[in-house]
Amino acid sequence: MNFKSRYSLFVLFALLLAACSPKVRTPKKDDVKPKEKEKITEKKTIKKFSQASISLLVPFKLNQINLKTTTKADIEKYAMPIDFYQGFQLGLDSAATGGQNFKLNVFDTEDDNAHLSSLYKNERLKQSNLVIGPVFPDGVKHIKNFALENKLLVVSPLAATNPTEFDNPNLISIVNNINLHAGKIASYISKTYNPANTIVVLINPKKTEDEQFAAPIRNYFQTQSNNKFIFQEYASAFTFETKMIKGKQYVVIISTSDKAFVQSTIDKLYKLKNLPTGGYAINLFGHPNWIKQNYTADKLQGLNTIISSSYKIDYKNAAVVTFIKKYRSKYGFEPGEYAFKGFDIGYYFGRLLTSYGEEYQDYIVKDKYKGLHNSFSFIHDEKLGYINTSLMLLRYKNFALNLVE
Repeated sequence: MNFKSRYSLFVLFALLLAACSPKVRTPKKDDVKPKEKEKITEKKTIKKFSQASISLLVPFKLNQINLKTTTKADIEKYAMPIDFYQGFQLGLDSAATGGQNFKLNVFDTEDDNAHLSSLYKNERLKQSNLVIGPVFPDGVKHIKNFALENKLLVVSPLAATNPTEFDNPNLISIVNNINLHAGKIASYISKTYNPANTIVVLINPKKTEDEQFAAPIRNYFQTQSNNKFIFQEYASAFTFETKMIKGKQYVVIISTSDKAFVQSTIDKLYKLKNLPTGGYAINLFGHPNWIKQNYTADKLQGLNTIISSSYKIDYKNAAVVTFIKKYRSKYGFEPGEYAFKGFDIGYYFGRLLTSYGEEYQDYIVKDKYKGLHNSFSFIHDEKLGYINTSLMLLRYKNFALNLVE
């Protein structure tokens, strides 16, 4: 990673960001364009924007940077907002090839709600056609009243918080909340396994964060009228072992991402599946946070482990390769996870504003998108706004995570 390039960007941000509102001009036609899953074509007059105004609220926290004493370690702490901004900029550039002129207003929230409040006086922010950010939950909660008063749609780009905590009908939630992950796994189990010989087991240490994942799974298998599975819940695999029955198919869901607990549970389940005297039939489902954790790969594979995920980057995909090359060329270092997220959000919403103009809000639930790192498929709730429901299931196989569905 090029420290000099990243340091130069911080200098540029520090000197120009507060006063800068760059226009995004139409780029060359070799820009990155992910596959469009669905394209809405309706014969009606679309009122286009003469110039679509987008405001990006990102926590650069430039107030904390001393450019004279900044080290590489200091810069790396702020890599996320830089990567997200740069990816977003490239996404918007690609969307601009559709002929729309964009005005991008970039604001540093400083990850401080008092400073965020001061931005509410800015006319460029008030008159935006779309607001992206803040990125953290506290900021998303704080902007609610401002968004409603000014009739602004606000995109929550990175927070996985359940939209019920924001209670904002003008919110567009990108990242799937934990209830959606639980529902995806429960639904897959229900349609894949035979309830006549399958027992669904939830291993749940019952810490507060564990219950967020466990509760909707428990609810699914205990309260749905058409559910025919035997459902059991245990605090540990060691308690579960005493209740096991030979000849049964066990689907085990671990509700936690506590690394020590998970590793010991995986070790135990793997041992039970591979007993010298004949093991138990066990298939494992894990917490979505496992995608960022490392566990014993051969044991995960041996247990046919599946997890749900909001994103997966296929580095063999042509559009991904093109994006990486373009990012390297423009910024001098490799794109991180947040650069991909920024690109998909910038491209999707830029394309939406270009295609549907002032009526773009009506097409959020209609316009499906398959991006570089994830997909967008929104539903609309009158109280909670627009919620992305697109999720994937990934299986550990051949020492990699492979798409199941």
